[in-house]
Amino acid sequence: MTAAAKEAAAKGGEGRQMRIGILTVSDLGAVGQRADTSGDAILDWAAERGYDVVVRSVVADETDRISGKLARWADSNEVDVVLTTGGTGLTERDVTPEATAAILEREAEGIAEAIRTASGPGFPRAWLSRGRAGTRGKTLIINLPGSTNGVNEGLAMLDQFLDHAVDLLGGNTTHDEPRTTHDERFSHARKWLTEF
Repeated sequence: MTAAAKEAAAKGGEGRQMRIGILTVSDLGAVGQRADTSGDAILDWAAERGYDVVVRSVVADETDRISGKLARWADSNEVDVVLTTGGTGLTERDVTPEATAAILEREAEGIAEAIRTASGPGFPRAWLSRGRAGTRGKTLIINLPGSTNGVNEGLAMLDQFLDHAVDLLGGNTTHDEPRTTHDERFSHARKWLTEF
């Protein structure tokens, strides 16, 4: 559980739980021919942090279905964060980034780059991901890869700043001290640079 989730729990519910939406993009998953293991990984991650998964769905790799679901969830104000998984690669059917970009009001390129950076040094194919991130209204939408490992690495990166991003979108512009030191935050980058 993150410090923010623990703090909200300690306040006896004064602080609202982060509300998460999970959208899995998979042709086979949408017709029940593939288990949604990456969506399950997000569900487990959210539960460990005390976040509330309020909506979850699996859709085919169709731009209109993806963008329609993202827009409806964001516009309903029922979610703080939508995490998508799948459809971020280079194949013709990988359209999640385009569907996401079509409904975003503001891009947050740094989040997408951070997710690629989390996996890229150890798994070079991660650099092929075209995932996007950004906001629609007060909802943060983030594309994660389709693999369970890629999702877990992306979620580990999000642990470093997701609570603060949601606070900012909710109007809380207080900038508390970072939870990690400068050395901890950049140790993975230094390690990666020294390996090359």
